[in-house]
Amino acid sequence: MNVRCDLCEAAPLTTRYFADDLCWIADCEICLVPMVVWRQHVPTPPADVKDALRERLAAVADRELGAGNWTIDDHMRNIKDHYHAHARRRPFGLLSAG
Repeated sequence: MNVRCDLCEAAPLTTRYFADDLCWIADCEICLVPMVVWRQHVPTPPADVKDALRERLAAVADRELGAGNWTIDDHMRNIKDHYHAHARRRPFGLLSAG
């Protein structure tokens, strides 16, 4: 597939936290929270790939936002044809205990 998009381009415009052959993780340009991007231009990864992407994002989110202080949001609002997910801060009052 020769489709190109902002996520495929992966230009390092914001803080880059991680990159490997499966994905890259950087701050989202719009909301400035860690975002994992699958390197395939496909909106729905297989379950095992999605799990691996979420694990990588979790490691970065725990370090950058604090363990338990975030949740994964993979509702793709702006680019609907390329899988990506954000680690969003939990609203105040919904932080995990302990």
